[in-house]
Amino acid sequence: MADLRVDFVGIKAPNPFWLASAPPTDKKVNVVRAYEAGWGGVVWKTLGEDGPPVVNVSGPRYGAWHGPDRRILGLNNIELITDRPLAVNLREIAEVKREWPDRALVVSLMVPCEEESWKAILKQVEETGADGIELNFGCPHGMSERGMGAAVGQVPEYVEMVTRWCKQHSRMPVIVKLTPNIADIRKPAEAAKRGGADAVSLINTINSVMGVDLDTLTPIPSTAGMATHGGYCGPAVKPIALNMVSEIARNPYTADLPISGIGGIETWRDAVEYLALGASAVQVCTAAMTYGFKIVEDMITGLSDWMDAKGFTEVRQITRMAVPKLTDWQHLDLDWAVKAKIDEAACVECGRCHIACEDTSHQAIRVEALDGGKRRFVVDDAECVGCNLCASVCPVPGCIAMDPLPDGAIDPRTGLAVGGRRTWLEHPNNPMATAPRGPMATHRD
Repeated sequence: MADLRVDFVGIKAPNPFWLASAPPTDKKVNVVRAYEAGWGGVVWKTLGEDGPPVVNVSGPRYGAWHGPDRRILGLNNIELITDRPLAVNLREIAEVKREWPDRALVVSLMVPCEEESWKAILKQVEETGADGIELNFGCPHGMSERGMGAAVGQVPEYVEMVTRWCKQHSRMPVIVKLTPNIADIRKPAEAAKRGGADAVSLINTINSVMGVDLDTLTPIPSTAGMATHGGYCGPAVKPIALNMVSEIARNPYTADLPISGIGGIETWRDAVEYLALGASAVQVCTAAMTYGFKIVEDMITGLSDWMDAKGFTEVRQITRMAVPKLTDWQHLDLDWAVKAKIDEAACVECGRCHIACEDTSHQAIRVEALDGGKRRFVVDDAECVGCNLCASVCPVPGCIAMDPLPDGAIDPRTGLAVGGRRTWLEHPNNPMATAPRGPMATHRD
């Protein structure tokens, strides 16, 4: 049987599924309910410095992007850090850790960029017995306007400085939560490592405006007729988050930096993708807010069954397994060739593949009329570039496959043999190629 236990920078948990810092982890009653459901850990909703609590809007805090079936694809929120008194949060954190010693409990923090402010709150959090801290350098709204959150995360020098303060003034593992609202995610990750961070977590939410009410021409969600940008999360951000996680995992400088993966995780499959691309544990928020805490049951069962089927005995064996298969475009095999193949038995004759290819791609799918008003869609290999658009728009899973041509075969589109294994660095069409091989490819009109 697969062992789902994880040890993330010395923080032990019965499984890799943790709740992210957000409304689901704002108070003891929520966290206890999450633990009872089976979550391996939580990151307590972000605490601020002692003093008057922050004030949240009471109008809509969320905006949703729905699919045709009303499934939430993305969620925008404008909620700030906890609006509960610091003393109350600290008391509850201590109680929860005392009552649930086998579960991970990390506390998210955000205070002004002043060493004394960080030193003060670190001492208070340490006294609760919490397992670690997560530095919230990602919040893109409200707090960033006060010089915190993403305002710190977007400046690598600040990331390094605050991380170093926290390592100097605390015995707890320090996890740095990164903002995706930056040109190159590797820079703040490198800064976190220079500052002594034990790990990074990502991604935080993405700057977003969810839409406009066409009756009032007011952006949504709005408060008293006015709106602001918020943080975007949910399934729609997963591809963005996976890329950023993998960028850190395959960067030589940060390749050994533990990662907690966040962004659009709804199922055990999503979690495995994060693990394979560099994460050692994952955090979930939107899915729990949409479907409730018990979704973790399917996550645990699904991951365990998949690991058994694949022969993995420990979660750590999955981490970074897919990273060696990621590379830059210039290293891809330009002599590899695939052609679309349509399964006539599965085809429902909707014509979407033909329309997409004819109007917007390579005019490689023609329509043939059959008896009884039926139609057949045929791929012209001499025009097909293997772009996969047809398979992407096809509503029938598996109806269109992308079949590779065997080595030595002549690609009817280019007239060149398949299997040369040339990258752009070796291709004769590249004027900068140091060792070009084979004939130059030509454009076909």
